[in-house]
Amino acid sequence: MKRGEHHGALREALIKAALALLDAQGGEAVTIRAVARAAQVSHAAPANHFADRRALWTGIAIDCFETLLTDLARARSAGGSPRARIDAAIEAYLAYAIRHPHRYRLMWRLDMLDREDARLTSLIDRLYADLEQDVQALGPMVSGRTTTIVIALGSVIHGYASMRI
Repeated sequence: MKRGEHHGALREALIKAALALLDAQGGEAVTIRAVARAAQVSHAAPANHFADRRALWTGIAIDCFETLLTDLARARSAGGSPRARIDAAIEAYLAYAIRHPHRYRLMWRLDMLDREDARLTSLIDRLYADLEQDVQALGPMVSGRTTTIVIALGSVIHGYASMRI
């Protein structure tokens, strides 16, 4: 493959390059020009997939949320009681945040992401929906309080992950 050729997979190559930059140098290093340079394409090539930095960061966040949701699903699939699934998901969430601190921070920089992006909002909604499903399965002890418990759990988990980082 020649320098910069990605055979129809330019978007994926740009995301991969962006993740490498993000992991190595943090969010401020992730610019369209830097990602193009890392992917070995012209500085104009990313415009076909990302109109601006917000679109690029949103694409990165989508990739990160997809990975996190896969990790959480794997943890929850170990089965057991609803409480065991919640505990496993919390552990997987914290492990992701600690293993990928720059990715985790970028995922929650909603001021820098396109909050109108349907894929992004769908993934964030799914993050909470999966937790809500397990909380509801706890049964009568949460009756009528599911939303409050999910918000509280989500807040505590996110806060703890942020502090650990």
